[in-house]
Amino acid sequence: MIRQSLGSRIFDTVNVVVLLAIALITLIPFVFVLSGSLTASEELVRRGVVLIPTQLSLDGYKYIFSTKTILWSLGVTVFITIAGTLINLFFTTLTAYPLARSEFVGRRPIMLLILFTMLFSGGMIPTFLVVKSLGLLNSYGSLLIPGAISAFNLIILRNFFQQLPDGLEEAAKIDGCNDFQILIRIVLPLSLPAMATFALFYAVGHWNTFFNAILYINDTTKWPIQVWLRQIVILSQGGIGDSQQMGSDYVAPPGEVIKMAVIVVSTVPILLVYPFLQKHFAKGVLLGSVKG
Repeated sequence: MIRQSLGSRIFDTVNVVVLLAIALITLIPFVFVLSGSLTASEELVRRGVVLIPTQLSLDGYKYIFSTKTILWSLGVTVFITIAGTLINLFFTTLTAYPLARSEFVGRRPIMLLILFTMLFSGGMIPTFLVVKSLGLLNSYGSLLIPGAISAFNLIILRNFFQQLPDGLEEAAKIDGCNDFQILIRIVLPLSLPAMATFALFYAVGHWNTFFNAILYINDTTKWPIQVWLRQIVILSQGGIGDSQQMGSDYVAPPGEVIKMAVIVVSTVPILLVYPFLQKHFAKGVLLGSVKG
């Protein structure tokens, strides 16, 4: 066992203390929002900032769930996230795999075109006109199809595929496998860490999307929850709750409580996904970023 010097132990101790302090500081906003959503209206108005509430209340959650708006928009967001992530992984994989093969003719100019899209884009108005010309306005397709492939993720996944041993594919060809069979039976099972990582990247992107929904979707019943969160937090507009359904004596909670409750509802589901993909996250990114 290697003995550490006094200076090394002091350095490690200072590092641990500083990192713990930073971690606690980053947790304060989450604790503040969660505590505020569970705090009684009177206490929140009186104290302003509440980290540990003394009077617990679910009035904010009761109000936002008094109608089906939040639940429906949450379902829309879940659908967009799942469908969009599957579309992203499907097209990214089918594009990255042939570009990773040295015998693929024309892969260099294709990669240059892909890199070009990372530096320059058509802009918001041309993209809107393309979406409109395809008849995707006011449909979920406008949120799923235009961003079907991320150039950055595509390049990393291509690099990951390039690191797989060539002997595996050669052995599969000797056994009679074609290209699609090699991809499905050999490449994808070995690429689970990378696929899980990009699934997380794409899922978080779809879950947090709101700008494209504002541009392309006018029907409020098709809005994801992030658009409603924007309406409530930034514009102070809502219509997500109905005080009349709560009884004649019911008093709606303050706007701050409603905002914090909606933030919690829109954040917790995607946070629950992280523990299942955490073990693949670092490994997938590092393996795909070593080789250029």
